[in-house]
Amino acid sequence: MLVEEKEVAKTLNDTKKMEENAQQTTAFLKSIAHTGRLLILCKLSEKPSDVGELEKSLGMHQAAVSKQLARLREEGLVKADRNGRFITYSIADVRARIIIDTLYDVFCSESHLQ
Repeated sequence: MLVEEKEVAKTLNDTKKMEENAQQTTAFLKSIAHTGRLLILCKLSEKPSDVGELEKSLGMHQAAVSKQLARLREEGLVKADRNGRFITYSIADVRARIIIDTLYDVFCSESHLQ
């Protein structure tokens, strides 16, 4: 294989990998592109919480919180830890945590709200 052919093959592989990453990123952005899910993720970035805590702090109905948590779990963004009869939710994906923390700092921090 000539040097030029190797470079073309590498570029095609890089482009394919970039496309795969772009698809994953698009799926992630779709997951958080819902007000309820984004609010839940922002609250979970503060501290792990159970459904009742999220319900009270967000002013959402329990059914709505549970529905959105189920979706976030399906997407692998949130994990559930059972402790007796309580289930505590937290952000599961490190990449999601970085993005949510950044969004929180930019849009929800005390300095931004003033």
